[in-house]
Amino acid sequence: MTLFGKLGYYTRMASGLYALLRTPPHADPDSVIRHQLENRERHFLELARCAIFANPANPYHQMFQLAGCGYEDLAEAVRRDGLESTLAALHRQGVYLSHDEFKGKRPILRCGREIPATPASFRNPLVKGGIETTSGGSRSGGTTTPNSRSQRVHGEAYRTLDIREFSLAGRQRIQLKPILPAGDGLLAPISYSRLGCPLEKWFSTYSKSLDSTHYQVVTQAMVALARLLGEKVPFPAFLPPNDFLPVAEWISSRRRQGQAVAVTCHPSPAVRVAVAAAEKGLDIGGTLFQVGGETVTEAKRHAIEATGAEVFTRYGITEIGPVGYACRQMTAGNSVHLFHDSVAVINHRRVAPLSGAEVDALLFTTLLPFAGMVLINVDMDDAGILEQGACDCTFSRAGFTTRIRDVFSYGKLTGQGVTLVGTDILRVLEEVLPARFGGGPLDYQLVEEDAPHQARILLRVSRRVSLPSPEAVRDCFLSELRRFQGGTGALRIWRSTGALEVVHEDPLVTRTGKVLPLHLLGTGSRSTDAT
Repeated sequence: MTLFGKLGYYTRMASGLYALLRTPPHADPDSVIRHQLENRERHFLELARCAIFANPANPYHQMFQLAGCGYEDLAEAVRRDGLESTLAALHRQGVYLSHDEFKGKRPILRCGREIPATPASFRNPLVKGGIETTSGGSRSGGTTTPNSRSQRVHGEAYRTLDIREFSLAGRQRIQLKPILPAGDGLLAPISYSRLGCPLEKWFSTYSKSLDSTHYQVVTQAMVALARLLGEKVPFPAFLPPNDFLPVAEWISSRRRQGQAVAVTCHPSPAVRVAVAAAEKGLDIGGTLFQVGGETVTEAKRHAIEATGAEVFTRYGITEIGPVGYACRQMTAGNSVHLFHDSVAVINHRRVAPLSGAEVDALLFTTLLPFAGMVLINVDMDDAGILEQGACDCTFSRAGFTTRIRDVFSYGKLTGQGVTLVGTDILRVLEEVLPARFGGGPLDYQLVEEDAPHQARILLRVSRRVSLPSPEAVRDCFLSELRRFQGGTGALRIWRSTGALEVVHEDPLVTRTGKVLPLHLLGTGSRSTDAT
């Protein structure tokens, strides 16, 4: 982005932030959610009519034409069969987007015809202004999504349920999140402050780059603006490089004072805090970790819960917004209550790239008239199981009785935060290698790094692990890959993109530059700013 582009972006952000802070939260969020649930099909049809059928330039317009489906046909199908059944039928008729098609990495081909499109083609023409968020991107740029004031305020209704479910008002709340350009570290505490549940502390990692000073200055300015307008938002406190002990010490000190703590962060930093506490004998028992942006594997969950803390997942995608939150009863796997007032989700059984393994891909459709993107059946390279079932929790009582469980990302090597296919590779990284060579679940990390001519695949091993030799780790890793389906596919990719190299250095904790932490399986891992 050019200098003028950055100035324009942050001017729009400041303007959108000012407009948001001048708009009060919903007085009765339960009735707002109930209204959206009762009218979700009508809202979908109205959005499709205005943004797709009235706009021949929209790529979906041509998809519907090729499928032989007009607006009246769509409306009749929704009334007759219901929304989700209609979406499944549309998917079979070619009305969908693969992740690569949505990101502009692959042309949209239907019935032998190429449909021109860019990521901007799917922006909602009914949404003007507001705060913009950008999803991650490596080989291609990230997707910029407008977040209207109405969309941000609606998201606060979900946060209200979250506050009730976990009794957050009675806890000291902190977050461990990056500063700008990642937007969630700034926007989430503003929303919780507006709801009367402000942050006590904002810890952030610091990465040296040409833009680091610039992002620090802009973040400080945005926090100052929020504080000037009356919100209790702390300035970020930067951690020493690769050191999460200050967070563990802060939590432990509050526990000694008899105060309960809630932490919002990604799972990997949560593990680092837990490990730091365990190594120093600090008591962080009873701490609530609310995490998103990557999958909470069993190894990560065990490392966190071994300290007496609890961990619950969130699922958000930048281009869509909050997808769902876990309730207190979701203490295993990666499960959330789906916010199906704002997004419809169906399953599609497909073969995952590279591995040949079959997965239950999740296809997303936006419903709200003020959604930043108009999307129908978009594959975000995430998989999970949809199921019905109410539990005795705040989210179920609000009407969110659809759940997604076992969420993980199965996507391609070219995406940010994307795994080579799932749980078996994680088992090698987080269980087999630590058992063989020592260390813990975050001491081994598979990454892709852009080189001048081709990508390199690196297996990073923390310096605190004493290795017999890099070759021993590489041989063990490749040997384990051959034991399960998908290993040969991974080896094909490594042969075509570069040799696997074992590097004895501290694994990454956050995404920096063009280094891609492939083992961070992601609940919306390409889009970590939406929770």
